[in-house]
Amino acid sequence: MAVTWIGTQPVRCDSCYNKLEGVFIDGRTTAGPWGILCPDCHELIGVGLGAGCGQKYEKQDNGDWLKTDG
Repeated sequence: MAVTWIGTQPVRCDSCYNKLEGVFIDGRTTAGPWGILCPDCHELIGVGLGAGCGQKYEKQDNGDWLKTDG
């Protein structure tokens, strides 16, 4: 079953503030709080993917963000 992002459309990474380019991670950080992270920031401060850690979303041609991992 496909899972799509239903929250506010993400535009920028909560850590570096760069524009998201087709992929983002809704994930927990090493500091504890969750955020919308670009792949680079998730690599630096994320705690992984999966239950209690984070989910990866990829933008589809129709504009939806499809959960692809986690």
